Amino acid sequence: MQPALPLLAAFAGVLGLLVGSFLNVVIYRLPLMMEREWREQCRALFPGSDAAAPAAGPADTAAFNLFVPRSGCPACKAQIKARHNIPLFGWLWLRGRCAACGVAIPLRYPVIEALSGLVSAYLVWRFGYTVDAAAAVLVSWALIALTVIDLDHQLLPDTITVPLLWAGLLFQLLAAPHAPTSPFAASLSDAVIGAMAGYLSLWLVYQGFRLATGKEGMGYGDFKLFAALLAWLGYQMFLPILLLSAVTGAVTGIALIVLGRHGRREPIPFGPYLAAAGFVAMAWGEALLTAVPFLRVFPPAG
Repeated sequence: MQPALPLLAAFAGVLGLLVGSFLNVVIYRLPLMMEREWREQCRALFPGSDAAAPAAGPADTAAFNLFVPRSGCPACKAQIKARHNIPLFGWLWLRGRCAACGVAIPLRYPVIEALSGLVSAYLVWRFGYTVDAAAAVLVSWALIALTVIDLDHQLLPDTITVPLLWAGLLFQLLAAPHAPTSPFAASLSDAVIGAMAGYLSLWLVYQGFRLATGKEGMGYGDFKLFAALLAWLGYQMFLPILLLSAVTGAVTGIALIVLGRHGRREPIPFGPYLAAAGFVAMAWGEALLTAVPFLRVFPPAG
């Protein structure tokens, strides 16, 4: 083990906590920002239509983005003081309640912050002093945001999935070749083939399901996320990610229906399972291929 690796992992954990606080902002505000943009487009194309009517939420005329206005309590709208906004510890200090009105602050906020911190620390501990470790941490942050947004809104925003895809290809172009312990694609050709295979495979499933049932079984965001994951990890991870996400998604969906937590006709977002499978492949992909040899059906291209 490198002498200062525990210290570096601890620093990554603290940084992850801070980023986790920002991810909470992204998760809450980005879908609202997209809705405002869609309504502005509707006003331009169909003046006076119901679709262009103001939505319940921030006024369309007020500045609203990832940085403005300052974070506030969803119930009383009071601005959160800096000392109460310390990731994880601020929630514990306030005992999970707003300092102004006493309304409970959802547990999801500290959970996302803690998850971001733990994942960041683990990946740095796992991959050490490498560019690959830093890249893996960045990818994991994007996956956390996409997972929760998809659970909340059944939406995988292009503003995250598309940059994640291009960043993966650019990373392979600039950083390859990697160390043998790297979680990422062995070559740029592996990354490009992976991105193409990821997108086209789910697109074909989507088209086949639509032709057979007349319904849409998944969204285009799923295609882009799968393409992005394989742009980073290479096409060798195609089968592990696809099978792991499909099996966990099916088992979870059936369990939710049996337990009465989800209707049979209600769509279940696939993005969270893709994201989780992608993280598993990134963190333990080689061990997974070794443990389950039939998953290693694609040898490296270069």
